[in-house]
Amino acid sequence: MTSSSNSWLLAALLLLPLVGAAVVTGLRGNDRVAKLTALGFSLAEFALAIGAWIAYAPDGARIQQHFSFDWIPAFGVHISFGVDGIALVMIAVIGLLVPLVIGAGWAEKLPEGRTAGGFFALILLEQALTVGVFAATDVFLFYVLFEIMLIPMYFLIGSYGGARRQYAAVKFFLYSFLGGLIMLASVIALYVMSADELGGQGTFDWATLVQTVSDAPLSTQIWLFLGFFIAFAIKAPLVPLHTWLPDATAEAPIGVAVLLVGILDKVGTFGFLRYLLPLFPAASEALTPLVLVLAVAGVIYGSLLAVGQSDMKRFVAYVSIAHFGFIALGIFAFSSQAMTGSVTYMVNHSIATGMLILVIGMVIARGGSSRIADYGGMAKLTPLLAGTLLIAGLASLSLPGTSSFISEFLVLVGSYPNAPVYTIIATVGMVFAALYVLWLYQRIMQGPLRGAALVGATGGAAPATVEGGGGVAVATEPETKKILDLNSREKWVLAPLVLLIVGLGLYPKPVLATVQPSVDATMCAAGQTDPVQSAERQLQCP
Repeated sequence: MTSSSNSWLLAALLLLPLVGAAVVTGLRGNDRVAKLTALGFSLAEFALAIGAWIAYAPDGARIQQHFSFDWIPAFGVHISFGVDGIALVMIAVIGLLVPLVIGAGWAEKLPEGRTAGGFFALILLEQALTVGVFAATDVFLFYVLFEIMLIPMYFLIGSYGGARRQYAAVKFFLYSFLGGLIMLASVIALYVMSADELGGQGTFDWATLVQTVSDAPLSTQIWLFLGFFIAFAIKAPLVPLHTWLPDATAEAPIGVAVLLVGILDKVGTFGFLRYLLPLFPAASEALTPLVLVLAVAGVIYGSLLAVGQSDMKRFVAYVSIAHFGFIALGIFAFSSQAMTGSVTYMVNHSIATGMLILVIGMVIARGGSSRIADYGGMAKLTPLLAGTLLIAGLASLSLPGTSSFISEFLVLVGSYPNAPVYTIIATVGMVFAALYVLWLYQRIMQGPLRGAALVGATGGAAPATVEGGGGVAVATEPETKKILDLNSREKWVLAPLVLLIVGLGLYPKPVLATVQPSVDATMCAAGQTDPVQSAERQLQCP
């Protein structure tokens, strides 16, 4: 076994949620104890993630906290993990969101026959596997975890979701599994190519592959690139491989939707950075126009469809499709400024969209419906809930002063020199963003009391109008409790996200300083130079 300094932190980050999942599974007979135990493990994981961030040296080696030992020696396969700045910030985001998801789902009513222990055990298992995907430095291990992480998410959607949960879960699984199988062909080809280069003994080690196969002929690189790209484009998702996301988001429980949109989808854009650009630099450059077309199409398409949604959860899914278009644009603009913007966009999208989904879940919990038309005027009854929805919405449209603004600004400024036409078209998406976010807020929170809000204001159900031959009769349903504003638990769940949205909007340096060296290393591995350099910021490649 080989390891580097502080490797125990990464090992603990991988093992702790696995242990937590096993423990919580054994507590399925006591929901309260299971919830408390899951929350305890998730908070400990978050503390470890902060420790790993503090121990990480941005100006040090590319891969840090690394450890590795043999798994299948005959085929050069290792259990090998390590982090760079890009993987580290995503692992930290996972550590942040999971305890918030557990807190938000504390009072959630589960389907009959399902227990809180089983639900939160699956969440902790998903956390462990996702951390493993971001930290894997063996390509075969990455593929294995890439596929295995589908399993707990499949059960989280299919067993705990809405009325069409089985359909949504199967669609999610088949799309992602098919993409993974296509990627497997490229993974095997990499092994064969490395064996030719290394005198007969192939390898799946990421760093070695970058050195040995990145100068392969362009035609070979293109085929291998496409194998990885399809899998990552499905996961991201990019248009037209996106259709699973609205269904999965609409049917998933609120906390699971946060993990799906806020974390799992980032594996796709992370794959662009970690695998496509360094392993296939010539193909990445040659196929850039294709990727940029898909990215910009996603921005416009996602924005237009978001405006027309009648379901709040599907609305968030299409908003995210538009955001992933921005992220892909910044990655394939081949500018360290734009690429840094994309990485920080991944972080800030997880925070802002995670908060948006959680707030929408709180709205749905009060009104009992995810249809936008069933709400109106709720701000009169729930001003704090309305305020948090507004903050999450403004962060989603990248208002200056929120964390998403600096990310979107860097993407657009950095992309323009190399891709001016695509950047201008993508900018139109910013206009749509203001339209669809403010439209959602106005429909739910402003205007006259309507639907669930009217029920809460009157203390009973909204009057039902029944037309008959002799005129119009008004029927009143039985009394129901009034709609309440945010409770203490919900405030504790949302407060960290509000602080991060505002804090990183005013002072983004901690994230920027962590990811910048890894972005520079990715640019150098891809054989790219910045289109515009200044005396203060120059890309230096060895």
